[in-house]
Amino acid sequence: MKLKFCGAAGTTTGSQHLLEINGKRILLDCGLYQGRRKDAYEVNCCFPYFDPESVDLVILSHAHIDHSGNLPNLSRKGFTGTIYSTHATRDLCQVMLRDSARIQENDINWVNKHRKRKGLEEVEPLYNEQDAEKCLRQFVTLSYDRPIHIADGVELTFVDAGHILGSAQIILDVKDQDDGGKAKRFLFSGDVGRGGNEVLRDPVPVADVDFLLMESTYGGREHLAPPGIDEAFSEIILSAIKRGGKVIIPAFAVERTQQLLHVLNELFVSEKLPRIPVYVDSPLAVSATEIYRLHPDSFNEEVYEALFHRQNPFGFEDLTLVRSVKGSKALNDIEGSAIIISASGMCEAGRILHHLRNNIGNPDNTILFVGYCAEGTLGRKIREGQSPVNIHGDPFEVKARIAKIDSFSGHADHSELVDYYNAITGPKTQTWLIHGEQKHSLDLQAALQKPNRKISIGKLGNEAKF
Repeated sequence: MKLKFCGAAGTTTGSQHLLEINGKRILLDCGLYQGRRKDAYEVNCCFPYFDPESVDLVILSHAHIDHSGNLPNLSRKGFTGTIYSTHATRDLCQVMLRDSARIQENDINWVNKHRKRKGLEEVEPLYNEQDAEKCLRQFVTLSYDRPIHIADGVELTFVDAGHILGSAQIILDVKDQDDGGKAKRFLFSGDVGRGGNEVLRDPVPVADVDFLLMESTYGGREHLAPPGIDEAFSEIILSAIKRGGKVIIPAFAVERTQQLLHVLNELFVSEKLPRIPVYVDSPLAVSATEIYRLHPDSFNEEVYEALFHRQNPFGFEDLTLVRSVKGSKALNDIEGSAIIISASGMCEAGRILHHLRNNIGNPDNTILFVGYCAEGTLGRKIREGQSPVNIHGDPFEVKARIAKIDSFSGHADHSELVDYYNAITGPKTQTWLIHGEQKHSLDLQAALQKPNRKISIGKLGNEAKF
């Protein structure tokens, strides 16, 4: 058996890990590398560490674009095999990959305008919406805990990772023909959830693991608040209501928006918050919310029961889901207090930019961040108190109140990752840490390292035999 680190090694983006087992090449995830435009295009377009035509099958841990977003390009470049995922992951990919294609086409149009002025040749997007649709035909979906034979001597099982809807840890039970048919269990963690999520089930501990490929996103970092409804969340909204202001929440369209809707519903039902209008202004978030209701197998017991016995856990009387541009623009004219949830969570693109332009200058309003914002993004600049900030090329003074809540994070922090590792039983002969910036992987390595453990950090382009 051989493992090659083709992405998300030394960084948290572009998850791609190539396994060679019994003569078959199995790609774990096929995510987009996200970084500076030129670097990202060169990495994503060409698959520098393997030939797409040589890959026999893909196993997808979850639908986030940094794990799934380069699948249409993989197929476009010659991959013809099966893509295995959970049912919910496939359904989310149906809307997310098409959305990714639209974003890329718009981005390339902007790039080509500038290239044309410089007399340079035009470039093409990595893929278009038709490529995304064709790629979806290659999916084969499985429920959690249902083993399936996928190659000679290789059995696949998905177990819940508790990260987003449909997210899975990938178990491969192998009879290694290069090692006399010896039985080996390989586990890829995917992205690990925190546990205690308002909507999703906790990550499932896996037994009898021999080899572990594990994420390290939050190595060395602890979340400030435990998972669950934070009292500060309702206090921030109540304060804005008393001032007659609006609460603008930049949020990722998948998982974070649905989590917020469930929490707001609970707060309204319990009368901890007065009922005010809530708007979700993101076509992708609206589609994802509809998909969430179709997959109760990922829900924790409370939400599961609510789905069947009480009400839609992601919908309530004062909620408006906005798809159209006209409906989005109409939100500029609403009066009084309201909550507007819009993508993107890092304020780099999407309709959230229009809401920031219209609301960031009013001291009665609150901009509430409920997720991580990467360095250099508009969201990070606003979170850190920069003013003025440029939005669509124009400077805006930040007069609205800025608030941050940490309890909604979908990623396990340092202590939770250590607990996750310790809950996995078996010899764990070798562990490779990936999906983390170098410092954070090193911090987690130091925490996990013991004399009888072999904990390594995956390096881009390197191979490991086991």
